[in-house]
Amino acid sequence: MVIAGQGTIGLEVVEDAPETDTLVIAIGGGGLISGTAIAARALRPDIRIIGVEPEGAPTLYRSLNAGRIVELDRITTAAGTLGARATEQLNFDLVREHVAEVVLVSDDDMRAAARWLWFEFGVAAELSGSAAVAALLAGRYRAASSERVCALVCGAGTDGI
Repeated sequence: MVIAGQGTIGLEVVEDAPETDTLVIAIGGGGLISGTAIAARALRPDIRIIGVEPEGAPTLYRSLNAGRIVELDRITTAAGTLGARATEQLNFDLVREHVAEVVLVSDDDMRAAARWLWFEFGVAAELSGSAAVAALLAGRYRAASSERVCALVCGAGTDGI
């Protein structure tokens, strides 16, 4: 149910910005990126989905590299809502199928992105909410010059700027 509900974000992105080539999404446990990716790719099979995790909680990054679900020994990120020690099999399978790449950002990258969002756009985002933008600003994901990228800004943590 959570994955299906999160899918509405993918529908909204494709409706509001149909020219989007790449969608960059933060990953906690994997529900948000799974639902968003399924819905966006159902309407736009060519849209590229990039996941972003904190260096201090690389749950799906390590799981994908291992080819199986990996449980982390510890979480060291300040972005609490992105700090899942393990994912569920369903999320792992969906991310493996629909997500092109998962990149890692530091807490400092997320703090810098949160400040940038505030000063450039008046958007008050906490660390989780700024993770996707952090991947772009820190060069962890490098978009092609003609690539149209949408970074999802969302989160519910209390670790604001």
